[in-house]
Amino acid sequence: MPFKSLGLHPLLVRATQDLGYKEPTPVQAGAIPPALEGRDVIATAQTGTGKTAGFLLPTLHKLIGAPKAGTRVVVLSPTRELAEQIEEVCRGLAQHTQVRSALIVGGRPMGAQERALRSGTEVIIATPGRLLDHLNRGVANFAKADTLILDEADTMFDMGFLPDVRRIIAKMPARGQTLFFSATMPPVIAKLAHELLKNPATVQIGRRSATAVGITQAAYPVPTHLKTALLRHLLGETEMPSVLIFTRTKHNAKKLARVLTNDGFSVAELHSNRTPAQRTRAMDGFRKGEFQVMVATNIAARGIDVDHITHVISTDVPDVPEDYVHRIGRTGRAGATGDAFILVSREEEDSLARIERQVGQRLPRVTLPEFDYTAAAPPKPPASSEGRGGGGGRGGQSQPKKPKPPGQKPQGRGGPPQGQGPRQGPGGGGKRRGDREQGGRR
Repeated sequence: MPFKSLGLHPLLVRATQDLGYKEPTPVQAGAIPPALEGRDVIATAQTGTGKTAGFLLPTLHKLIGAPKAGTRVVVLSPTRELAEQIEEVCRGLAQHTQVRSALIVGGRPMGAQERALRSGTEVIIATPGRLLDHLNRGVANFAKADTLILDEADTMFDMGFLPDVRRIIAKMPARGQTLFFSATMPPVIAKLAHELLKNPATVQIGRRSATAVGITQAAYPVPTHLKTALLRHLLGETEMPSVLIFTRTKHNAKKLARVLTNDGFSVAELHSNRTPAQRTRAMDGFRKGEFQVMVATNIAARGIDVDHITHVISTDVPDVPEDYVHRIGRTGRAGATGDAFILVSREEEDSLARIERQVGQRLPRVTLPEFDYTAAAPPKPPASSEGRGGGGGRGGQSQPKKPKPPGQKPQGRGGPPQGQGPRQGPGGGGKRRGDREQGGRR
């Protein structure tokens, strides 16, 4: 079924051809027709299924040829990276039209954003925190904004953005259409959708909280202290052209990135300690293939849209099953195939069991005969006799106190079955040696 059969404006059909879109994906074919009719839409589909074009195409359609009347559309995204990617897709789809879009996210100059908001740019793509900052300062006027789009809605509310979203909605008195897109739909999010949407058209592609088709999954049981060693073994002994590795904390991400860089891999980092410029360079380099490995914290699971990721490796088991679905959805995108491995310690088996119940399948456990699972954990450093638990200084080492000069007053604080992995061996391919967050509001 070609895009023109959906009733889209010829200029948009031409843009889909320029961008290499062959035909509508199932979520696009299901969501675009009711959205063109002006209905509210709630769409649930796995990551990588084309949800972004599914809400942008009908939105741009109604703006083509419409009189300029200030901001008409507000698109909210949970992360800066995802908002940037939505804006990029929007510019591509609107390339033959006069419709303008603007990106409103943290870490970018306020001046350019203020000008875009004051001039009434038709489509505003934003993270809730930064947009609310502008609204509270009276910079934006959404009196005529009639369309609200919530992308990755489940993530947005997991991250605590619900109060901000409600405040933004209150600034949109003309809101007549809401498009609600999400990869998963837990009960709390379904309840919110029922509250915000009026008689919505429902589009559900695949089972809720299911993983995307085309992803081969496996769990690698390993003691916690050997996870890094097993990961290095997998990377060094398996063909992995483009790998996304998730860690629980930014500290672990930084530490792991250093280790893998020393092993000879080209590594990028994505976590909240990186500046916006560093994060942009990391994303661009990973997308272009300049980095073979991206090490990221969990929040990036919703912000990375790279088609060529072949492997996703989780070094920990997420506490929330939906986080696992989001993580592995970074591979196997747009009908491609990919591998998703998760390193699981004995203490994490219960969390993995919850994930397996959620996705409706038991992951095959894989052990590698050539890897030494019996290596002892390194001895713990002796506890320091000074400081609070030995953590008084940098790197967990206490710092000696400097003697006070006589008479100085103290200063206050002011001022598959075991042994059988997916594809060939542990990761699906031949051997090759390596030739190779969320601080503040967005």
